[in-house]
Amino acid sequence: MIGTKYMGYVSKVYVDIGDRVEREDDLYEIESSEFDLIRIQSELMADQAKLVVEYWKNRVNRLDKKRKRVQKMKMGDFQFDLMDMESQADNALVMLEAAKIAVKNAVEKTKEIMSVFNHLKMKAPSDGIVVERNIKVGDMVMPGMLAILIVDTEDVYVDISIAESLLKYFYVGKIAKIKLRSLDKTLSGKVKSIVPSSNFVTHKIKVRLSINEKHPRILPGMYSEVFMEIPLKKSDKLLQGMEK
Repeated sequence: MIGTKYMGYVSKVYVDIGDRVEREDDLYEIESSEFDLIRIQSELMADQAKLVVEYWKNRVNRLDKKRKRVQKMKMGDFQFDLMDMESQADNALVMLEAAKIAVKNAVEKTKEIMSVFNHLKMKAPSDGIVVERNIKVGDMVMPGMLAILIVDTEDVYVDISIAESLLKYFYVGKIAKIKLRSLDKTLSGKVKSIVPSSNFVTHKIKVRLSINEKHPRILPGMYSEVFMEIPLKKSDKLLQGMEK
């Protein structure tokens, strides 16, 4: 379920229902004048902080050169000038460090703003098929609103319910045959997990099976039949009228 964290107007939509998408494919973009203003201000702050750093770097270099010239001369009349330049140089170094910190903060702020931009340009989180699209260009989207629904077609499982009394015959890794009548295919599979919960009304437990073979036309929501060897005794009450 693809939504957005920010309010804005949809400026571009790249997909439609039925389209196959891959991870990191563009889905849609929204525009926000508020974000644009914050981004511009952040970039200006970073540029100004860098200019301040350059100014104090040049100031420190000039004072350092001047101090070295004075040190080569005879002391005495220049003693006061040397002390004053050393004080100015120390102050310039402090200001330079402060400017560097300002640049670092401005850069971090810019990165934060750009991370917001990533939420304004939505991308597919995984491979799949677009099954629902609730937006078009010009629509306003709100935080929490479902914009696009993608179904993952790579990791497809089969869920079945079994009687509680049959649980002793099931274990992770048990081999099964999975028949898809709509595709006229029988594929191999195995038990992936046994969900540790039971329906208190029907006393049935859910078992999830993975499909060992991939097929491009297997889609979520399809019906399947699972065939598995289960050793039952004739005296077992579940034998009579038992379904696949």
